[in-house]
Amino acid sequence: TPQSRRIRHSVFPRAPLSLARLPRPTISIAQLNLWGRQYHGVEPVQRAMPELPEVETVRRGLENHLMGRRIEQVELRRLDLRFPFPKGFEAMLRGRLVERIERRAKYLLIRLDNDTTWMCHLGMTGRWTLLGAENNQGDDGPHDWVVVHLDNGGRAVFSDHRRFGFMDLFETAEQDQNRFLAKLGPEPTPDCLTPMDLAENLRGRRTSMKAALLDQRTVAGLGNIYVCEILFRARVSPRRTAASVAAKSGITDRVERITASTHDVIVEAIDAGGSSISDFVNVEGELGYFSHNFQVYGREGEPCLSEVCDASIKRIVQSGRSTFYCPNCQR
Repeated sequence: TPQSRRIRHSVFPRAPLSLARLPRPTISIAQLNLWGRQYHGVEPVQRAMPELPEVETVRRGLENHLMGRRIEQVELRRLDLRFPFPKGFEAMLRGRLVERIERRAKYLLIRLDNDTTWMCHLGMTGRWTLLGAENNQGDDGPHDWVVVHLDNGGRAVFSDHRRFGFMDLFETAEQDQNRFLAKLGPEPTPDCLTPMDLAENLRGRRTSMKAALLDQRTVAGLGNIYVCEILFRARVSPRRTAASVAAKSGITDRVERITASTHDVIVEAIDAGGSSISDFVNVEGELGYFSHNFQVYGREGEPCLSEVCDASIKRIVQSGRSTFYCPNCQR
């Protein structure tokens, strides 16, 4: 049956439910299987770090299948990923009920019934697989490091080819003190990010706007792809300093435009299921990924898509990352 097949969330990479009330598209098992068939056991030619929309897509898929399930057993097939697993990790998860699955920036937060949180970061190549109870073929992959056995006979498997992902376990009440979460900026969603938030986080900083937006203390969850698209829509040069965008006080027109563009790009990308998985089709058989809406990213040398512009998209390198922008539209 479709439910018993191997379901792979293969991503390149939502705030807690109380923070980001965004549209919740249905993600079918057929869709998740399509991702798995394309990427199981192979390395894509181009791979980007998962960004917020990709992690939110994985969160929603996991929520549909893990919420309300009890963890019967956990297998660790190595002692570490990017970092060592917490001491006693398997024992602390055994018997726990998954109450809900949330997200902060690029971190998955699996809330358990004993007021603890199981945190997962996908790294660059991390992906979750869901195996139905009827799947007993033992088709374990060579990079399947964590196997979670559920009370319905199913399994959730975390695979990570490069092992840049990691997991942690902490008391939920201590989330604000967690070393990975404590200094994160506001979520880039309409409910969380305001022009005043952005202005205050940019003010006085001599770094470029591209680098400032990639800094997770400025806005949480943004990565290279979406920052390029946000700055293009806002008509702001990635070379411009953050201080010049925010000015010394108040809220500038550029700050207003960047805030609005951030909201638009992130909501559109979440609705589309993210950007970094190619050849995806939804349940109606239509292509649905935000990569089809890229206006600058990956388009070096191609014409600018603005109706009144005849320039070509340029590529520069900032802090070791490719930046795509229109030198005519973005000032």
